[in-house]
Amino acid sequence: MSDDKPDILEILKYELKFLENNGDGRCLSMPWKWSSTFPHSPSCINFSDPQRSLPCTDCLLIEFVPPETRSQDIPCHQIPLGPNGETVGNMETQHDVMALERRLRNWLVATIQRIEQQRAAGTALGRSA
Repeated sequence: MSDDKPDILEILKYELKFLENNGDGRCLSMPWKWSSTFPHSPSCINFSDPQRSLPCTDCLLIEFVPPETRSQDIPCHQIPLGPNGETVGNMETQHDVMALERRLRNWLVATIQRIEQQRAAGTALGRSA
């Protein structure tokens, strides 16, 4: 892995911490909460860039997006979060923030553990959950 390329494991750990801390914690009395999972997180390659000048295909999260949905407007919203086809995108449309956060947290924890186990065993990153 190149030293100038971010580590997907660190990105996922950051996302988990960001989620568990209810945002970035700029203010303890009023924590900031993103309005859309991943694109409004500081780990997004286009964070704070309203022009979205970098292609989403350059984001390390694209590794978890099914190939057939990578060309969608926000491909990270197509990451499967569970066995029943739940994705960030379809869970956001249900407007159940608690369920989305719970499912996303579970996915992040499981994915982080899987990557750590694969690295410890010396195997390559896989997409299966």
